[in-house]
Amino acid sequence: MRAFVISGPGRGRVEDVDPPVPADGEVVVDVARVGLCGTDTELLAGTMPYLASGEQITPFVPGHEWVGVVSRLGAGVDRGWLGRRVTADTVIGCGRCRRCSAGRQQMCEDRYEIGIRGNWPGALAEQLRVPAACLRPVPDGVDDTTAALVEPAGCAHRAVVAAQLRPGQRVCVFGPGTLGLLAVQFIAARGVGVDVVGVQGHTLELARTLGAANAWRAGTEPTDHYDVVIDTSPSPSVGQLALRRAEPGGRVVLVGIADTPSVADLREITLNDLTVVGINSAAAHFDLALAELATGRIRTAPLVRAVVGLDDAGAALTGRVPGAGGPGPKTMVDPRVPPSR
Repeated sequence: MRAFVISGPGRGRVEDVDPPVPADGEVVVDVARVGLCGTDTELLAGTMPYLASGEQITPFVPGHEWVGVVSRLGAGVDRGWLGRRVTADTVIGCGRCRRCSAGRQQMCEDRYEIGIRGNWPGALAEQLRVPAACLRPVPDGVDDTTAALVEPAGCAHRAVVAAQLRPGQRVCVFGPGTLGLLAVQFIAARGVGVDVVGVQGHTLELARTLGAANAWRAGTEPTDHYDVVIDTSPSPSVGQLALRRAEPGGRVVLVGIADTPSVADLREITLNDLTVVGINSAAAHFDLALAELATGRIRTAPLVRAVVGLDDAGAALTGRVPGAGGPGPKTMVDPRVPPSR
């Protein structure tokens, strides 16, 4: 089968690889849509921390935001999965340790992360191997674009719940990328006012159409304080700004990850009595996000910039998106698109 394989920093191409064979308790999925993420960009560039730590080694197939149809079953898997449209949680814990037993498999030391950690092959391929226990059926009313966004939506949903919003509060989201724009919609759906700060004019305008009361270009925003600040930005400098924009006694939720260490004055947390929460995955909010997306209240189509084939995945991961037409930040890959000649 065809898959996009990363072989080293800046080196990735479509290759013919062996198709996956499901082990006991696993299925094979025919991939229909894959969302490209900042993590995938870092994996291709070689800056993702798991590469330095050895938690992911080359060569590997990336891709962790996906939807597809179950085409093959391993031993012991319920035959009801065959032919079903599914997505799945990215994180595969060992299922035995104290953290997994407590429902924190995203912190399991022996975990796999599909397409990210432990060299479990990802979804930038025609087929993907997945444990049946991780599968989530996609409701008929949820299209492929929306289903492929459940993983980032779960991260954004978890961040918004961690914010502990109350009526009348003021919230600011830094970074109107996919995570930020999903967070804006989850916040607006709860009737809480939300402002956005970013660097790109088209995504700031998109934030306004998706429910932001104000959208400011970074450096021009007012110096107001917010009850809650959510940082979804990949910039290493925004964490410090988030602390300074938070109202004393407020909350700061960190979900964006920079590819270099962030610098922040931790004294501001103590002196301003702030609560700071880190969010590293969708975790238990994967199902909650899927349920909320299924209502249709969260708009996903405007988030998609373009849909390309596997042959254009490398270009898209380096910022060169063929045929890009939408204002959104997300590029998606359809592995079923025939190879370019």
